[in-house]
Amino acid sequence: MASKATGKNGLQPSAPLPPAMAELQSQSTEKVLEEMNRLPLFMTTLDETDGDGNENPGLEALKALAYEGTRAEIAQNFREQGNECARAKQWTDAKEFYDKAIAALRGPQQAPEPDAEQQIVEELDPEVEAKKEKEIEEACYINRALCNLEKKNYGSCIRDCASTLRVNPRNVKALYRSGSACLALDKLAEAVDACNHGLDLDPTNTSLKSLSSKITTRQAYIASVEKARQEREQKAASEKATLKLALKSRGVLARSTDQAPDMEDAAIKLAQPLDPSSELTFPVLLLYPAHSQTDFIKAFSEKEKLELHLEYIFPLPWDEDHEYTVDNVETYMETAAGGLIKAGKKMALGTILGSGKVEVTDGLVRISVLPKSRATGWIEEFKRRKPKN
Repeated sequence: MASKATGKNGLQPSAPLPPAMAELQSQSTEKVLEEMNRLPLFMTTLDETDGDGNENPGLEALKALAYEGTRAEIAQNFREQGNECARAKQWTDAKEFYDKAIAALRGPQQAPEPDAEQQIVEELDPEVEAKKEKEIEEACYINRALCNLEKKNYGSCIRDCASTLRVNPRNVKALYRSGSACLALDKLAEAVDACNHGLDLDPTNTSLKSLSSKITTRQAYIASVEKARQEREQKAASEKATLKLALKSRGVLARSTDQAPDMEDAAIKLAQPLDPSSELTFPVLLLYPAHSQTDFIKAFSEKEKLELHLEYIFPLPWDEDHEYTVDNVETYMETAAGGLIKAGKKMALGTILGSGKVEVTDGLVRISVLPKSRATGWIEEFKRRKPKN
């Protein structure tokens, strides 16, 4: 009695392998899986080679099938694949398939291959094919519009909706998606137009009704924001005019330059912004030119005297010789003509500014403070620096 063949693992095969697969018996499991992955039916990862660095014939043949047939057949194939991706919310992949479907509709028309058993090729009916292509084109444009809407490519969505409506002006989905994209871009007039047109075609459409409500809400919000902006601008203009009137009525000279310092929220202000007779306050910069130091007073009332502020500012932390005391300093301001006047420490700031001799530049009052012993020398130096007219 003949003995039975035994495999490498000691087990007896139930039947011999077919000749085409006999060589697999001597290969490792990894090698068998690698070979199977080159077959389109068993692929788990994309392998486009045949193992020798060339093209995978099986895969190339499968890919070529996608472009066989009439324009409508090719486009329909891509459309269905796009629909599958869209159902899985794979918007990027779905869009690519719709791109290919639309491109196929623009390609040359191909007659179907003759059947193996029937060698006579039936002629295409142009009207039937045109109708199929129109239906597929409309579906691909409107579905691609959905992909773009989900991907927030609002401009592309609007263009796809326009293409859909050129094919079918009564496509309600195109009007809804176009309106949604316009709303996202705050193109409210266009959103209203698309929504209203859609409701004219389908008055009971709940999606369009919901969109209309969203548009109305957004319009109300934008209107309220615009109203608030206008009120702020009007208030600011009124306050600016009132401040100008207040300065003029007090005889205070003021001018602006293109080199205004950044003072954050410090500014010339009225206690009651719309009442020119209310108390004025000024930002004041105290300069100590003999020591290249400064102090800043954010709100100096027109009714206050300079000595009031000097009393709490002195002594100065850097004044090692104790030269700066209220009684031992003199204060000066530059005139509008470029000279100097002595500003009395016991005079109210409003009185000094209302004299018509000094001017407030860029909303800031500047006062130079010097020890009496240094004042004469500083004044002479100031005169030498000033150009003569």
